[in-house]
Amino acid sequence: MSNKIPVAVLAATGSVGQRFVQLLDNHPWFEVVALTGSDRSIGKPYGEVCHWLLPGEMPAWAREMIVRPSTPEAVQAPLALSGLPADLARDIEPAFATAGTVICSNASAYRRAADVPILLPEINAPHVHLIEAQRRLRGWSGAITTNPNCTSTGMSIALKPLQDAFGLKRVFAVSLQALSGAGYPGIASMDIIDNVIPNIGGEEDKVEWEPRKMLGTLSGDSIEMASFGISAHTNRVAVTDGHVVTLSIELGTRAKPAEVVEVLRAYQGPKEARGLPFSPNPVIVVRDEDNRPQPRLDRMTGSGMTTVVGRVRPDSLLDIRMVVLSHNTIRGAAGGSLFNAELIARMGYLGPQYTR
Repeated sequence: MSNKIPVAVLAATGSVGQRFVQLLDNHPWFEVVALTGSDRSIGKPYGEVCHWLLPGEMPAWAREMIVRPSTPEAVQAPLALSGLPADLARDIEPAFATAGTVICSNASAYRRAADVPILLPEINAPHVHLIEAQRRLRGWSGAITTNPNCTSTGMSIALKPLQDAFGLKRVFAVSLQALSGAGYPGIASMDIIDNVIPNIGGEEDKVEWEPRKMLGTLSGDSIEMASFGISAHTNRVAVTDGHVVTLSIELGTRAKPAEVVEVLRAYQGPKEARGLPFSPNPVIVVRDEDNRPQPRLDRMTGSGMTTVVGRVRPDSLLDIRMVVLSHNTIRGAAGGSLFNAELIARMGYLGPQYTR
């Protein structure tokens, strides 16, 4: 028998679920034991009901797996990776946590809950200990953890070294977000070709508060939010994968661009998050060219898990400005949840038999 950790993928036929399936192929720690889907898919082979959207072939082991309903009774596993939409996650994920499953969720349903961590292990791995408060307060033997909005991801990773070295006062962010962030089938071609859509519903609110929770401090049974302010504009652009965010930053202590670049390149992250199968190494790559990063050229840096920064230069109103790129469906979605799962396993929250 395999000594790998059994894992279920919830909403496996969707775009995020497919990325989970792809990234879990030959994972050294995890073995998929269940795939779930909607009513139209239940009871049928995954290969029959899943319209595969990703480059490369569907893993052979997934093709013949029978799709199950998203219920704890149908799926018994210590760990579940959730690609559920937020409206379904609100009821389904607590049911799994009550039954003893640890959920690593891509959904936004519980990000605002005081006892639920939004994890980016390379910047806030200690927030995983909020699971202890969550279990005590809710009476669960499992847990819910989340990864952030895919736009919040790269910018928060880039801001963390600056927060540590110089402090942060104000951040002005403008996003150029890829089409895959809208899911499938996403945006109609007539709406996005030759166009930029200057509004993504609910996105600006997430980008303005999620980084402050992730960059906050674990204090008792909740997170004390970071005190800096964020103003965000979010835009959808005709790029397949890779979110670009341009940042203007007011630091707590002024710094020259060369000092900022040095801090970004030297950043390693908490020791708990290093050396995991999906740990980005390096955490941040800084490009020196005046026209990088670019999604098509740079989104797969570090197998899609590394954050890429470029054009670090003085800002005429604040202190520093830069361009940040991260792969929205790998680091910002499925890969992020998988990285969280690895941290949770390392820290023992799946139980002693599954600790790595």
